[in-house]
Amino acid sequence: MAFIPHTAADVQHMLQTIGAESIDALFDEIPQSLRIQGLEGIPPGLSEMEIGRLMSERARLDGRPLSFLGAGAYEHHIPAAVWAITTRGEFYSAYTPYQAEASQGTLQLIHEYQTMITSLTGLEVSNASLYDGGSAVAEAALMAVRAHRKSRSLRLLIPSTVNPSYRRVVQSTAGNQGVQFDTVPYLRESGCIDPAALEAYSGQDITALVIQQPNFFGQLEDVDRLTDWAHAQGMLVIAVVNPTSLAVLKPPGEWGTRGADICVGEGQPLGVPLSSGGPYFGFMTTRMEYVRSMPGRIVGRTVDLEGRPGYTLTLQAREQHIRRGKATSNICTNQGLLMTAATIYMTLVGPAGLARVAESCMARTAELVSTLGQIKGVRVAFAGSRFHEAVVLLDRPAAAVLRQLEAQGILGGVDLAADYPELGPAVLVCATETKTAGDLDRYVGALRHALEAA
Repeated sequence: MAFIPHTAADVQHMLQTIGAESIDALFDEIPQSLRIQGLEGIPPGLSEMEIGRLMSERARLDGRPLSFLGAGAYEHHIPAAVWAITTRGEFYSAYTPYQAEASQGTLQLIHEYQTMITSLTGLEVSNASLYDGGSAVAEAALMAVRAHRKSRSLRLLIPSTVNPSYRRVVQSTAGNQGVQFDTVPYLRESGCIDPAALEAYSGQDITALVIQQPNFFGQLEDVDRLTDWAHAQGMLVIAVVNPTSLAVLKPPGEWGTRGADICVGEGQPLGVPLSSGGPYFGFMTTRMEYVRSMPGRIVGRTVDLEGRPGYTLTLQAREQHIRRGKATSNICTNQGLLMTAATIYMTLVGPAGLARVAESCMARTAELVSTLGQIKGVRVAFAGSRFHEAVVLLDRPAAAVLRQLEAQGILGGVDLAADYPELGPAVLVCATETKTAGDLDRYVGALRHALEAA
């Protein structure tokens, strides 16, 4: 909150009205043993001017590093109009639209969002967003178990090429509800799912196969073949996608002969700033036949008794605010503000603009990877097609090199040592449309210097 208008007299009047002696009395149900008596290291309160100066000084300490990070959160240009509109009071302070008669603007925006996301993914129905990409994958896993009634195994195949953060969230969320996840390895040459490893599951009762496209390494999987194989084995297919890539890649609804069954992903690239890791929002679309197994809200367009168009929440029984014990998910509130920003972003850039963003990202990454591969001590890890990320291998520990780059004001990529030790010293790099030719030259020069220094 930017400004708290209540004076001491206002607070005292409130306390007298409700019959409380003090603000602390409002929390008297909390035992004294659980209360914090003080906050060590927290200085005395400052004036507005003093705190403003302190925060400005702290912000300058962060600097403005040139970032080549990716791994699920991407730096894109966000038109100024996106958040100028998003932060208007009509959107910024709007609450969950339980009452349709009072929430037509919010409901219409959600309907527009659903329309755009289903168009982008090639599927039939969308919810009104989830918390983030990781929780969206976890919800998709649980949804697949509910929707695939012929499967009794509670087993899903999740390749190691799926974002490691997503896999951890999936295990924490769905794994603790009895769902089992079998990890499928990747081919060292291509960085894509190993088809031979999949064949070991032929004929088994598997609920679903998860396919990330582009995968965590930035490589493009053979989604048509993988989707058809999974369907031939009686599995559902869960697509995990980067929404920006869908402007140039085949949508999940068209993968293989029948298309993916559920599609999820991180919506942050659609007009949401990096913001030190959040808040973001997750998206989810599916086939109409699975709509009753999908968590989250759905807004429908209808007409009133006089034939005028109107919008309303549909299939409400799924939500915990109606029947908590029978809810398909405990996600009741969605990341509505971020979804609003994404809707405005998609409206402003349009299909052609989003395609230009995607093409520019691919071009920048291709240029960066080509140049990096010519540096002594650096080689590209995988062959084949990619989107806007790539893995490069170094001839010395990546952590030391990345520290050298950081000292030069460059965030050089994500160290993969913890999640993919078999690659050796490896860094995941990303270049979006925000990077200029000068930025790429600066990175290449700094990397050469860092390798020499390390």
